[in-house]
Amino acid sequence: MDYLPIFINLKGQDCLVVGAGEIAARKIDCLARAGAKITVIATEISASVATMQANHALTLLQKPFSPEDLHDFKLVVSATNHDETNRLVAKTAEQQNTLVNVVDNPELCSFIFPAIIDRSPIIAAVSSSGAAPILARLLRAKIETIIPPAYGRLAALANKFRHPVQQHIKNPKQRRIFWEQVLQGNIAELIFAGKDEQAEQQLQQQLSSQENNPQTGEVYLIGAGPGAADLLTFRALRLLQQADVVVYDRLVSAEILDLARRDSEKIYVGKQREKHTLPQESINTLLADLAKAGKRVARLKGGDPFIFGRGGEEIETLMQQGIHFQVVPGITGHN
Repeated sequence: MDYLPIFINLKGQDCLVVGAGEIAARKIDCLARAGAKITVIATEISASVATMQANHALTLLQKPFSPEDLHDFKLVVSATNHDETNRLVAKTAEQQNTLVNVVDNPELCSFIFPAIIDRSPIIAAVSSSGAAPILARLLRAKIETIIPPAYGRLAALANKFRHPVQQHIKNPKQRRIFWEQVLQGNIAELIFAGKDEQAEQQLQQQLSSQENNPQTGEVYLIGAGPGAADLLTFRALRLLQQADVVVYDRLVSAEILDLARRDSEKIYVGKQREKHTLPQESINTLLADLAKAGKRVARLKGGDPFIFGRGGEEIETLMQQGIHFQVVPGITGHN
């Protein structure tokens, strides 16, 4: 990664914007929506920036920028069309260890603005690391179409029940499973349909009936395909991201493994000719034991789990021990 994506709390924080044209106005609006207190320094103030003063915590100073202006600011944005001024702002900010963004000049930036999808409190950000801002905006437009505005209301409902759920469901793994069921099931659909009150009632009922009993484990036999992440099926991706443990073989690419939950346990059981990390019988037993311990286990196999794989043997063991499983076929690289 060229940049670490982080989210900064700017509520009540002093921020400086140098410049007051149309581009500066967009940056001011972005900072204002995050709750920042903004000082604007510019030799000329555009009408769009001047009108923003009535609705935002905005201080306008019509003057040239000087290094003495940059003091006690959380971050600074330079949005002028004067290269000399932009470089002076960047140099001064660097000397004072202040975060700085110079619009359309990544080499002068210590941070960059991503393209933002705002479904507050859900916020998604897309960045090209300054290489292709228009591409980032195009990607944002695509993401906008698949994230309904109702996701913000769904997140707000989850936040309302966050502490009651923590108090009622003590086990972190069971709590995560509970939330996955809520956020992907009928309660979420009620929110999307505008039935917020009904969704809240159903969530309360589901929480009241929740029992702190050990969860039953499950095994997902997933074909990982030839190795490219975009050849995974939607179902394979969904189950992979739910798994507590990922058991994978030699043909599964790092690109595929990166799609699993970061907190999931990864267990390598790859085989090569005359060199087996685990014999097949031990793999069968491992899958069964993990599931009996209440784990959701993703068994990743290159290609399809039944073509040149030994998925049938693993399923036979699971069936013998009464363990629930799902099979997700994968694309095979063989014709």
